[in-house]
Amino acid sequence: MRHCRNKLIGVFIWLLLPIAGFSQAPEPLETIRVESDLVDLKVNVVSMNPQSPSPELQQKDFRVLEDGRPQDIAFFAAAEAPFDLVLLLDLSGSSKDKLKLIRQSARRFVDATRPTDRVSVVAFTDRAQVLCPLTQDRRLLSKAIDAIDDPIGGTKFWDALHYVLAILNAAKNPLRRSAVVVMTDGVDNALPDINGPGSQVGFDELLEIVRAGDTIVFPIYLDTEQEQLKRGTATRYAYALAREQLMKLADVGGSRFYRANKAKDLDDVYRQVILDLSRIYSIGYRPSNTSKDGKWRSVSIQIQDRQDVVARTKQGYFSKLSSN
Repeated sequence: MRHCRNKLIGVFIWLLLPIAGFSQAPEPLETIRVESDLVDLKVNVVSMNPQSPSPELQQKDFRVLEDGRPQDIAFFAAAEAPFDLVLLLDLSGSSKDKLKLIRQSARRFVDATRPTDRVSVVAFTDRAQVLCPLTQDRRLLSKAIDAIDDPIGGTKFWDALHYVLAILNAAKNPLRRSAVVVMTDGVDNALPDINGPGSQVGFDELLEIVRAGDTIVFPIYLDTEQEQLKRGTATRYAYALAREQLMKLADVGGSRFYRANKAKDLDDVYRQVILDLSRIYSIGYRPSNTSKDGKWRSVSIQIQDRQDVVARTKQGYFSKLSSN
């Protein structure tokens, strides 16, 4: 891992540059595009069945609601889109027995992506380490994964996910989708009965950031409970809370909760995640509420007559103010 460590400072600077630019010229809260009176939504559809990727849908399959009221769809298009994917890997001491699984899973995810997709590998213990920045160079990604060291240290999972979401938000490109695949037991040191300093970002705050953003979060649960109970470093209560939180992240992050005890458990997950991320739907509508009062409009998308897929888009926008 010496090669990657020597470049670590440079990598952090490379990644933080767009974040600095973002903070100097903040993007408005509303990121849904509103042209004239047309609201333009970018929609991802994620399959809830690991055995089956999301189907290709038609306009008739979608239902758009604004402030709970159905809206007439005026524009619809489906297209394949490249994406930015961050593999966020838990390398804390609790994951020591899962290192082989982590490496194998990371390699398979990279192998499943397309040449146009960019992938980054970030590991975390009590701090995040960028092993490889967003790149289309599979050789660099492979070297970074091969160089992963034995897990050691505490766990600040919430801080690490918050950091990665900030990177993706700063580098956001309207022509690309973004996602985080995080492999972890979810046990942040901030949880009850866990020794050591925990994340500075609270879980509720993190959850709201995921809910408000358009980055899809795929949590993959690495079960380390029995090993840590034997070592006396955690309690069943802490693990129950961690699993509950990962499920909440999946729910608000537009995905589903996965478990992995061996690499074979994820064979269907790679293909599904890549296919779900690849397809994007553009849906436009003219709001039935024509008031230009600058107020928040809540937006939701439903897939009609299907329980096996979920649609994800921004949760709303601020209407334009009248020029009068």
